[in-house]
Amino acid sequence: MFKQSTSNQQKVAAEKNTKGLSVQFRNAFAFLFLSLFLVSSGAQAADSTQPLDLNRATAEQLVGLPGIGEAKAAAILAIREERGGFRSLDELENVRGIGPKLAAKLRPLLKVANASRKSDVGKTGNTARN
Repeated sequence: MFKQSTSNQQKVAAEKNTKGLSVQFRNAFAFLFLSLFLVSSGAQAADSTQPLDLNRATAEQLVGLPGIGEAKAAAILAIREERGGFRSLDELENVRGIGPKLAAKLRPLLKVANASRKSDVGKTGNTARN
């Protein structure tokens, strides 16, 4: 009888140790995941303080802007390609689905770098891309 109770006590102690280790690993994993998440969001937040160049932005970057989904991002890229780039943020209102309110909301988040228009190629002071 004494052997059985000792054996049962050892089993219970082993189960507690195993449960304790699994809880420790779970907590360590959660801490690691949370740390990685916070570091990656901090990196994104640091990048988001810089305005996004409308003439170089990818569809994925555009979708990250408020009020821009996949369809509007595709429309922005289509207009950009068609016109050879944007010259000003005012042209954003020419994109289907972007009106004055959304354009005003996006202005602080965007910038327009130099763009060469298809119609400008060959004019004095403008050069074509190779």
